[in-house]
Amino acid sequence: MYNFILIFVFLFLGIVLQKIKRFPTDIYKLFNKIVIYLCLPALALFYIPKIKLDTHLLFPIGVTWIGFTTAILFFSFLGARFKWSKKLTGCLILTAGFGNTSFLGFPIIQALYGEEGLKAAIIVDQPGTFVVLSTLGVIVATLYSTGNPNGFYIAKKIIFFPPFIAFLLACFMNVFQFDFHQYVQFGLLKIGSVMTPLAMLSVGLQLHFDKKSKHWKFLRLGLLYKLILTPALIYFLYVVVFDQHSKMIQVSIMEAAMAPMISASIIAASHGLKPRLCSMMIGFGIPISFVTLVFWYFVANSI
Repeated sequence: MYNFILIFVFLFLGIVLQKIKRFPTDIYKLFNKIVIYLCLPALALFYIPKIKLDTHLLFPIGVTWIGFTTAILFFSFLGARFKWSKKLTGCLILTAGFGNTSFLGFPIIQALYGEEGLKAAIIVDQPGTFVVLSTLGVIVATLYSTGNPNGFYIAKKIIFFPPFIAFLLACFMNVFQFDFHQYVQFGLLKIGSVMTPLAMLSVGLQLHFDKKSKHWKFLRLGLLYKLILTPALIYFLYVVVFDQHSKMIQVSIMEAAMAPMISASIIAASHGLKPRLCSMMIGFGIPISFVTLVFWYFVANSI
């Protein structure tokens, strides 16, 4: 309950701070860097060495791979059918295809499922969301804007990204059954503990609502796919088809239901893929997701 209250307090604080004229609202960039370069690697190094490796990990890993590849097929078909511009199609693929599995996902999953749930959420995010965004996401952003995807640039971006380096190191530690001294583990856990307030404060500072936009129908379609169709697809595949009923599956469904990813929106906007629609997907998607997540929480916990 404490973590859940913390989520709303710092989200609201970030929104309030936007209204203060002299407050440097772009400080969220610093918060993002702290979360990405310190908190996420610390959590990976703390939790992943303790995870028992088995084939069931393919389920949380597959959440974003399934969601994003389906988004490519879904919005490419609609784009061709209704003659959308490439930029509109690319925007919807990127903003609806990626969930906020870390900034929003980690604190929410930790609040609902505790440390065991957080371990599964890290598996969803690191080899799932992060790798897909850094490879397929960058390729889609490039193809639907201008230019050609640079394979060397993509590989370099993945290899030298601190959370990915920490993820690989943690995987090696897991395989060789090695873990840090308890004092180091304590430090990693403390570093990771500041992720929730910083992440939610960052999200609050970035929430914007454009009431005069002409993108309302595309916003509704994008959020329908992200908040309803994606978790429904994961539920159908994992629970109905593969007959899985563990807590890891519950977390996978919840992570699939998370709001659009801020980083994916930034990548789309930086490539000129309908920046205003990108902002709307984040600005409306995050608060609406708090309602739809309640529904998916009851669905997930009924399996």
